[in-house]
Amino acid sequence: MERKVKTKIRGFRATDGAGVNLVRVLGNQTTKEFDPILMLDSFDSTNPADYTAGFPTHPHRGIETISYVSKGKMVHRDSLGNEDGISDGEVQWMNSGSGIMHEEMVPAADRLLGVQLWLNLPAKDKMSKPSYNSIKSSDIKEIKIDGGKIRLLAGKYGDFQGYKGEHLPLDYYDIHLNANAQITLNMRQDDSVMIFTLLGDIYINGECIEEKTAVKLTEGDTVTIKNGDKNAQILYINSKALNEPIAWAGPIVMNTQEELEKAFRELRNNTFIKEKIKY
Repeated sequence: MERKVKTKIRGFRATDGAGVNLVRVLGNQTTKEFDPILMLDSFDSTNPADYTAGFPTHPHRGIETISYVSKGKMVHRDSLGNEDGISDGEVQWMNSGSGIMHEEMVPAADRLLGVQLWLNLPAKDKMSKPSYNSIKSSDIKEIKIDGGKIRLLAGKYGDFQGYKGEHLPLDYYDIHLNANAQITLNMRQDDSVMIFTLLGDIYINGECIEEKTAVKLTEGDTVTIKNGDKNAQILYINSKALNEPIAWAGPIVMNTQEELEKAFRELRNNTFIKEKIKY
């Protein structure tokens, strides 16, 4: 059965971190519809003043953050002792698990283009061991298709296997379509599938999806994406809905209010971090 557009969201301009200008597309008002994707922030600027203030040290618990820098640079540091940078076409994947402190700084570049996702953790994994991984260009398979290419950021496409997360399954494709090209993707009937138009307008079942729009699709086992008369870049994100309660405040996402209060109490008491640097 062919999937159709269920929900379209354009987002709104916001400021986060130490003054980073971004577009918040998904947030706490969209958690049920886009489950298990909690948040999607979009970055697109040629003005370094919009982003170089970065995101100074802050905590997370109960989520995975996945940052894709299509163009630009990002430098990560965390309480586990990781320090790492990514640039054009690369990904940072952090499981905050039981608790982590980290910062993300964004050096000036000709253009910053990309997104950050928050992927929810199942209740059983909320207090898992935190970890950080970067997915470098050399680790990302580029698959030629008629009228374009797919960059396999994570998960599986056909017989190709990309980076595999430790918790929820996630197929994450960066799809580049030439003008007037199209692609049909296959998936399981009950997968939770969304699409984000990073660059350009596309069509799904004849419905126009404008640039910088998040779309949740109905259930089905195929979707056909058709491009207009300009090149387009589309992010395809496929996972499994958790259908679990969400208690969310700032950088922490748990299942109950009690768990949330405990997390903030531990932050105040300096007992938040369970996994520390091992020398």
